[in-house]
Amino acid sequence: MKSSEKELFDDIDYRILECIQSVNNISNTQIAEIVNLSAPAVHTRLKKIASQGIIDKQVAILNQQRLGFDLLCYVYMSTDIHREEELRILEDQLINIDEILECHSLTGEFDYLMKIVVRDRRELAQFIRKLNKMKVTRIQTNLSLREVKSTTALPIKGEF
Repeated sequence: MKSSEKELFDDIDYRILECIQSVNNISNTQIAEIVNLSAPAVHTRLKKIASQGIIDKQVAILNQQRLGFDLLCYVYMSTDIHREEELRILEDQLINIDEILECHSLTGEFDYLMKIVVRDRRELAQFIRKLNKMKVTRIQTNLSLREVKSTTALPIKGEF
C-alpha cells in the first residue's frame, strides 16, 4: 500500500479489515461491536475501503479433503518459450486448468510455480500429461504431506 493510501485509513479501518479477513460473512453489527462503532458507520467505512480497491473478493474457503481432493501439490515448471505472445498463450492455458489453485511466474531455476489440488495419483498423472502438451522443458512435483499453516489473511496488524 502506498503511503498516500495508508494515510486514508485510521486504526478503526485496519481493525475492520482484520475482522472481514478473519471471519467469513461477518455482519456490520458484529464488526461494530468489535470496533466500537455503529453498524451504519461500519457500512460507510466498508464502502470507502471497497471503493479504493482494497477488497479483491469475498469467498468461502472449502474443505478440500471433505470434497475428496486428497493431494495438494506444488508443481515447478520450466518452458523454452520466451516470446511475449507465446507466453501469454501459455499463461492463458494455465489459467484455464481447474486443478491449478495458484500459478506464479518466478525468477530462478524454474519459470512457474503452481499450487494444484487433485483427488489421487491418477488425476496427478493426467494433470502432468496436460502440462507436457504445452512446450514444457522441465517439471518438478512436490506433494504436501501435511498443512502446517494456511491463511489468506494479510499481516496488517502492525499497521495500527
